[in-house]
Amino acid sequence: MALTDRKKKILAAVVEEYIRTAEPVGSKTIAQTANLGCSSATIRNELAELAGMGYLEQPHTSAGRIPTPQGYRIYVNELMQRQRLSIEETESINRSLNERLSQLDDLVNNVGAIAASLTNYPAMAIAAPPPATIKRFDLIYIDANTFIIVAMMSNDTVRNKLVHLPVSVGQDMIARLSAVFNANFTNITEDKISPLAIRAAERAVDDTMGLTGVIASFAIEILSEAQTAETCVSGANRLLAQPEYQDPAKAHALMSYLNDAEHIRELPDVYGDAEVGVKVLIGPENVAEELKDSSVVLASYDMGDDTKGLIGVVGPTRMDYSAVAAKLGLIAKALSERLGAGMQPPPGLDNKLIIKQIKEDSNGQHEQ
Repeated sequence: MALTDRKKKILAAVVEEYIRTAEPVGSKTIAQTANLGCSSATIRNELAELAGMGYLEQPHTSAGRIPTPQGYRIYVNELMQRQRLSIEETESINRSLNERLSQLDDLVNNVGAIAASLTNYPAMAIAAPPPATIKRFDLIYIDANTFIIVAMMSNDTVRNKLVHLPVSVGQDMIARLSAVFNANFTNITEDKISPLAIRAAERAVDDTMGLTGVIASFAIEILSEAQTAETCVSGANRLLAQPEYQDPAKAHALMSYLNDAEHIRELPDVYGDAEVGVKVLIGPENVAEELKDSSVVLASYDMGDDTKGLIGVVGPTRMDYSAVAAKLGLIAKALSERLGAGMQPPPGLDNKLIIKQIKEDSNGQHEQ
């Protein structure tokens, strides 16, 4: 059965009323609020047909209807009015960003806190690091049983490790290993440090003590860590304000899920999606079992230097999708403008100075 215009209007009215009240919606309420020009009896029939089509369901204790995940999906895709934020709301979001983005070191925490505050839902923030490699190896000989591995990364960080050996090694061996690693293991990704490449390096320096494997393992470890996205969840306790999470066991399960960084890193990649990367996942569309009764709205932003960020909120399927999508979309757009391709620093300019300049420029615009 196709959705007629009247059915679409009734479905939209049920969704919006349920978002507002968290109470099942009856035909009398629809007749009073939707201005459909038909009787309550006609609306009751339409509600029954919408339930039969899988868009609504009726809690057994109530005569009213509530949307199903399928109903929310068609609402988000076809029926929802795309919310336009007011000038005051837009300025408020920009002020929040200007105030909180004082240091890039705190970027993920600050973005999460802003999103949680603006939407009143728990917010997740992820900063995906740019690809990193090792630019140079320095192996520093200490004594016959000790040397230090120093790795200069392409992201200008330095990692080091003190290695204690159960056997004696000469300074010439450390020098040969340094030369081989700089010749064969710099400017490559983790997957290129293969067992075959390690064995070839061992043969090149006549290593019978396993030193090549020790250095290669350290290189793989730091390259893997360099690719680990930074995550943050802000405002998890905001779930408790929603009637859907009054059950302590249900709230605890979801809050425990959100507090696991690995779970947050498994969120879908929306970097290539339209509308500034805004994506809505409703109830069962979420892969994780803990999110099956919740919805997630995600948006991506460009941090510059080939670095992508992701912000999202999680809440009941009854969340105000239009308002949340509009706010996350604006945050993502504003962050991309401040941190992305349009804000690339000149060579040698510190990122903290860039953020300071952004704040000063923005304050100047407000004054004019």
